[in-house]
Amino acid sequence: MSSEFNLINTADPTMRRLVQMAENVAGSRASVLISGESGTGKELMARYIHSKSSRSGRPFVAINCAAMPEGLLESELFGYEKGAFTGALNRKLGKFELAHKSTFLLDEVTEMSLPLQAKLLRVLQEGEVERLGADRPQPVDVRIIATTNRNLLESIQQGGFREDLYYRLNVIPLEIPPLRQRKADIRLLSELFLEMSCANNGLECKELLPEAREKLLSWSWPGNVRELQNVIERSVLMSPQRQLSEADILIKDFRPQPSDPALMPGMTVSEAERLLILKTLEHTCQNRTQAAQLLGISIRTLRNKINEYRDGLNLGVTS
Repeated sequence: MSSEFNLINTADPTMRRLVQMAENVAGSRASVLISGESGTGKELMARYIHSKSSRSGRPFVAINCAAMPEGLLESELFGYEKGAFTGALNRKLGKFELAHKSTFLLDEVTEMSLPLQAKLLRVLQEGEVERLGADRPQPVDVRIIATTNRNLLESIQQGGFREDLYYRLNVIPLEIPPLRQRKADIRLLSELFLEMSCANNGLECKELLPEAREKLLSWSWPGNVRELQNVIERSVLMSPQRQLSEADILIKDFRPQPSDPALMPGMTVSEAERLLILKTLEHTCQNRTQAAQLLGISIRTLRNKINEYRDGLNLGVTS
C-alpha cells in the first residue's frame, strides 16, 4: 500500500476487488464499515474512499475511539458550549461539525460506550448534532466511515454494541483480509517498503535475495502490513550489506520459550490473568490494540487490567 491516499498498491485479487468496490461507492453518502485485523490498512482504505469522493476537497476528519476516556471522547465528538462544565472556558466545535460536508472516520468504533453509541445513532438518523450545554442541535452533513478489528456480531450478542447502530454503519461492508492470506502483497509490499526505506534514510538501493523473500513469505505476520514495513526498515538499517539475505531479515519470534513461566495448579485467578496479559503483550510487541483483540476484550478493559497489574507486569505498553 502506498502513502498516497489516492492509490492502494496491491497484487492480491481479493484486495483488488475491495479497492474497486470502495471506488464504486466513494461518490455516495452511504456509511461504510471497514473490518480487519490491526495493521491491515483500514484507515488507508477510509482515506482512499474520501480521496475518490466529491468531498475530497475538504479535510478528512478522524478519531480513534479507543485512544481516549469516555468523557473526553464525548466532548471531542460533539463539542461543547462555554460553561457547559468546569473548565469549558470557550466554545469548542466537535469532530462532527468539523467534518461537515466531509468524511468522518470513527476508528475502532466498538470501543465506544453504549451511551455514546446512542448519541451517534441519533446523529446518523437525524443529521444533526448537539454540543454539550447547547439548547439546540446543529445540522451536519457528514459521511461516516467506521472501522473495527473485532467481530461486531459477537459484540452485539454480548451486549457491547447496539444492533440498530450496526445496521446504520454496515451499509457498505468492506472486510480487509490479513496479510498472511495475501502472498502476492507480501512480495509487492516488501519491495515497495525496501525502496521507501532506502530512500527515506539516504541509503543506496538494496535488494532482497531469494532466501530473504522466502523468509518473508513464510512468516505469519500477526502485525500485518504495519509489521512488514517495520521489519523491512529494521533490516535495511541493521544490515551493512546491499543484498539482504535470510539472516538480514530481522523478524522476532514471540512464541513462549519452554523456560517461560506457565500456568500451574494452585495459581490464583488474578495471577493467571496477569500472566496471560503479560505473555499476550510480549507476543504483540506491547501493542495494546492487538493484545486486546487476541484476548477478546476491549481496549478499555485491557487498560484497566494493565493499571491493576502494573507493578507486577512492569510494562511500557503502546496503544
